[in-house]
Amino acid sequence: MKANLKNGVFCALPWIEEYKSLLKDGLVAPTQMEVWIANADGTNAKQITHLGQANWAPNFTPDGKHIIFCSNHEYKRGFPFNMYLMDLEGNHIEKISRDKGFDAFPMFSPDGKRILFSSNRNNGGTRDTNLFVADWVD
Repeated sequence: MKANLKNGVFCALPWIEEYKSLLKDGLVAPTQMEVWIANADGTNAKQITHLGQANWAPNFTPDGKHIIFCSNHEYKRGFPFNMYLMDLEGNHIEKISRDKGFDAFPMFSPDGKRILFSSNRNNGGTRDTNLFVADWVD
């Protein structure tokens, strides 16, 4: 990372300028993330998404055969975020949520019968994020 003095202020470039540019468009970084799986000790790491954009907040399904994750890969502008399901090879991607805002951080109840996720839906136009619980049906 290069350091620079700009307008008498010490700042790190290009990160600060990139961040300010993203903020002007209502975005934040990082904007490029992919989902990886690995053994608990970090060995056998394998990238399973190659979608571009931000693919994140992965969680295994209760049966351990799929991963649910959040992504904005369908949207050039980078928003909205929806939840998707895929197999452990990163194939057979299925869209799970279809909101025009932010659906993220999916996780399952211990018995696998319910899914909990955060969302900006039904927030009255504010930036509030709420938690939702839904029945999970295979």
